[in-house]
Amino acid sequence: MSYAYLGLPGMCSIHANSARDALGKLSTLPLLAGRNIDSSFVLPTVAGCIDIVVHCEIDRNGRRRVTEILAPSGQLSGAMIEASPIFLAQRGALEPTGGYPTKLAKFHAAGLDPAIVLRAGAV
Repeated sequence: MSYAYLGLPGMCSIHANSARDALGKLSTLPLLAGRNIDSSFVLPTVAGCIDIVVHCEIDRNGRRRVTEILAPSGQLSGAMIEASPIFLAQRGALEPTGGYPTKLAKFHAAGLDPAIVLRAGAV
């Protein structure tokens, strides 16, 4: 996530039922501010600022587990932010879906190569 007004990288947490639900909440909560802000500003801003969404759940033993990693494309489809799952929890393990982050320039600028992680997850 980048701070929209500065372009600086950042991170946040939000309580949601899924990674897609988190995007929905991030897009909806600012609208509660009233008439001075509307979805025509909020949706593109959120779509452009979020690079990766990691969803965690608490298992029955009380441990947090990553259950989904979602990569927003930065684009809108109607009133929804387009996003592809990169990893999903299946059979008790996080498995690659074949999806790929679309905002690669941001990762490379930070010295990160998503291909390394995705190859490691496929092994």
